[in-house]
Amino acid sequence: MADQTAATRDLLAYVREVSLRDDDLLRELRETTADLPGGTAMQVMAEEGQLLALLVGLTGARAVLEIGTFTGYSTLCMARALPADGVLVSCDIEERWPAIGAEFWKRDGVDSRVDLRIGDAAATLDALLAERGPESFDLVFIDADKTNYVRYYESSLALLRPGGLIVVDNTLFFGRVADPAAVDPETAGVRALNRVLHEDPRVELSLLVMADGITLVRKR
Repeated sequence: MADQTAATRDLLAYVREVSLRDDDLLRELRETTADLPGGTAMQVMAEEGQLLALLVGLTGARAVLEIGTFTGYSTLCMARALPADGVLVSCDIEERWPAIGAEFWKRDGVDSRVDLRIGDAAATLDALLAERGPESFDLVFIDADKTNYVRYYESSLALLRPGGLIVVDNTLFFGRVADPAAVDPETAGVRALNRVLHEDPRVELSLLVMADGITLVRKR
């Protein structure tokens, strides 16, 4: 459990030293994102990007769905892990921030694997279900507005193949989920999803006490 080892600053630095495999392009995109308003808080940490790439490889994914692109750091990490003919459909509400990532995808040579969809995510997911059919994705990464987390989860489960994996970010939401005084809509949305997942017999799950909380959900 999480209380077996205290995550001190020195220990976290050691973990990064011995486990993170980084490169100039990833660092540049992180630094570019950090300069944006709210960029540091909204961007996945480097270790999480590496974990996402590992999970794409472990699942043998050829079709990945990402709900929430922002500047495309996680997109880049997962697209790199796909085979040459793989596809990553990434959804965002506006073009402004994904346009930053698109330049990095192109520089890395993985832009042909990324299918960027701009618009309301719920509507995009409905369109994907009609377009590609159910059980058409191998892995889904959910990292968008928290108020709609339950809706995104249900749509993702319909789009995911049996044995496929959903990765949900921010499931501890800066610790607010454990604070009874935190009653804002986004915290409530994360709490609602956590309850749904815990009680859902259709899936297996594990909440990792990493970054801001990462929940792995495997469809039975």
